This record gives sequence, structure tokens and C-alpha cells, in this order.
Amino acid sequence: MEVTCSRCHQTVQDGYCYCPNCGLPQIVYSAETSADAGQRERWGEAVRDANTVDWNSALRSTLPLAIPAGILCSMLSPVSIFGLLLMGATAAWGVALYMRSHRPAWITVGAGARIGFVTGVVGSWTAAAMSGLSLYALRYWLHQGSAFDDFWQNVVNMQQAQGIAVGADAQNLAAAKALMMSPEGRAGLILFTIAILMGTLVLFAIAGGALGARMLTRTRRPEN
Repeated sequence: MEVTCSRCHQTVQDGYCYCPNCGLPQIVYSAETSADAGQRERWGEAVRDANTVDWNSALRSTLPLAIPAGILCSMLSPVSIFGLLLMGATAAWGVALYMRSHRPAWITVGAGARIGFVTGVVGSWTAAAMSGLSLYALRYWLHQGSAFDDFWQNVVNMQQAQGIAVGADAQNLAAAKALMMSPEGRAGLILFTIAILMGTLVLFAIAGGALGARMLTRTRRPEN
């Protein structure tokens, strides 16, 4: 008898306890013997366990990774250009550590995505805090404010020149420049940039956690 996987809807041959395509454990339906009923019940419990995250174990696995990754993903970090990939890899690593301490040693993609989400939230908040602290330290502790002001002035001038090139209204350009050069405008744009960074880090962490769960589950899936 052939059944269909409830996740990917691929055909699963009779007697297989997992989906050969996505690795999801399958409930074997049979009414012939009490042993089959017991096997069906065990597999049902296994599926529920695989989709449930033990958050105490998950946090122990992810927090030591998410915080350093968040520091490296901050705006002024020398490796921040690779921050998105780093956060995705960190979430996948956290899922791997969680699975190493979890029995059975496989989880669903949804559970991996949830672990990735928590990793991304912790990492993104760490990155935002480090970005703000770094900017504050450079301006007020290391007295590098003039360098930031010159850089910002060049950015505003370039944007205004581009606006003039495309024929934008001069009055609107002047108002936009005044807003961007004001303390409120600069603070708002920096906060907006940090918020975009945080959201993107969370999305990459979710993707990394889901991908890590799927890949590791396929390599560790039980034999039929």
C-alpha cells in the first residue's frame, strides 16, 4: 500500500517509516496486529516530539553562538559584509548542536525554523546594540565625529546630484537635504538602517535554521 507524505505529498512505499524525499517520519497505518498499533502510536509520538522544541536545550545551544554572531554582524564590524551568511550559518549550527543533544536526533523543518528565529532575534538585537554603541563610542569617546559628518555630507551631496541629474524639483531636493542634514534626520535614517539590518538577519536565521534541520534530518533519518 502506498501512502502520501503529509509534508511534501510524495509517495511513500509500504513499510517505510520516513519520507524518502523530505525525511518526515511517517505513521504506519495497519489494523492487523496489536504490534502494528503500538508501532503507529510510537511513530505518532515521534512526529510530535520532532515538531516540539525543547527551548531550554535550544537556548543553551543557540545563545553562545547568536551573541558572538550578532557582534560580528554589527554595522561597523570588519566582517559585516558577510553578516547575513554568517547569521544563517549560525542558526544552522545551533540546530546541529540542538540535534546532537536531542533524542531522537531529528526534528522537522518547522522546528528548525523556530530555533533559527530565536537565534536571529538574539543575534539581531546584539548587532543593533553593538552598532549603536560603536557609533556612540566613535563620536563621543574617540572624537571621530568630524569624519562621520564629512562622510554624511558627501552622501547627501551625491544623492542631491543624482536628483538634479534626473530632473527632480529643486525645492524638494533642498527640503530633503535639510532633513538629511538635521540631527533628527540623520538619527532616523541610521535607526531605519539598523531596523532593516535586524529584520534581514532574522530572515536569514530562519532560513538557515530550516535548511539546517532539513539537511541534518535527511542525513540522520532512521532506516525503515
